[in-house]
Amino acid sequence: MSVRYALSTPVSAAVDVAAPAAGLMVRDLVVERREAGRAVGAILDRVALAVEPGAFVAVTGPSGAGKTTLLNAIAGLTKPTVGTVLWDGVDVGVLSDARRDRWRRDTVGLVFQDFQLFAELGVLQNILLPMTFDHVRVPAAATERAKALAERVGLGGRSLVAAKLSRGEQQRVAIARALMRAPRLVLADEPTASLDAATGTRIADLLIESCRDSGAALLVVSHDPALIARADRRLRLSGGRLEAMEAS
Repeated sequence: MSVRYALSTPVSAAVDVAAPAAGLMVRDLVVERREAGRAVGAILDRVALAVEPGAFVAVTGPSGAGKTTLLNAIAGLTKPTVGTVLWDGVDVGVLSDARRDRWRRDTVGLVFQDFQLFAELGVLQNILLPMTFDHVRVPAAATERAKALAERVGLGGRSLVAAKLSRGEQQRVAIARALMRAPRLVLADEPTASLDAATGTRIADLLIESCRDSGAALLVVSHDPALIARADRRLRLSGGRLEAMEAS
């Protein structure tokens, strides 16, 4: 039997979902869990969330709670069963595939938990990948920005291909790549998971400072208590529901 969700169901009062003048707004987001082609429950159950420009929101919760699914749904990589993802008032879900791809390319910086680097490309080539989607020659200014980002993540001058980098180095390349186009929305999945404490702090500094300086909205999912503690707002995802965490 299919599981059905009503859009009229109120969003959780535990999460601040006042619509920002600009930025990210998620309303009543549902992603079903399916087995043998049938809905058997919800990974995300009427999730509501708002992240204004320049804000840093962190989401934590147990493994398997749906944190990665939430980021993928916001980025338009996973189609929700029910609900709306708005960016600057535009419903991302109603865009054509091509327009949604352009929106993601031009607006979103993604840090994937599994990095998704091109194994045969070097550090700079991987960082520059977002610039190659335009099918034009990469401008010199972009190359200089990529070099500066490589320096910021401690990989300046590294010439190894991604396959020969450590996991921590690969993670730093992935973060630099996400920032390459100066995105207005950064979605980061466990961005410090493969880093030691000192490097994690430095990378967190880069993410937070870059987003605040540019006015980008930053949404991070993480188990890292040091990173979560730095967020403007902290939320917990459990049982498909998103709830505000008590201030420590």
